[in-house]
Amino acid sequence: MEMRKRELGEEHLNTLTSMDNIAFTYNKQERWDEAEVLYVQVMETKKKVLGKEHLSTLTSMGLTAATYAKQGRWKEAEVLTLQVMETRKRLRDAAYLQRYLFVQWNHKRY
Repeated sequence: MEMRKRELGEEHLNTLTSMDNIAFTYNKQERWDEAEVLYVQVMETKKKVLGKEHLSTLTSMGLTAATYAKQGRWKEAEVLTLQVMETRKRLRDAAYLQRYLFVQWNHKRY
């Protein structure tokens, strides 16, 4: 991970993937504090690089929330999980509306 940070930079997606993989390993080993540090770094970097509504960012937010829950930090887990759910719902609804309008527009053309 450190080599990728040096070679590619801290914001490169391959670096973030490595950090995610290590955090996942810590999670499986029940090393919640170490997993949290990496998950939060990845989540914040993805918010900055990809945007708050990118699916990869939302996945990182969900992983961070799950880690909070495993630490017994229920309120923080709830807040983050609700943010993810609300954003995904809004994106799903917007995508549905866009498809619906496209179909209606094309139907009227022919």
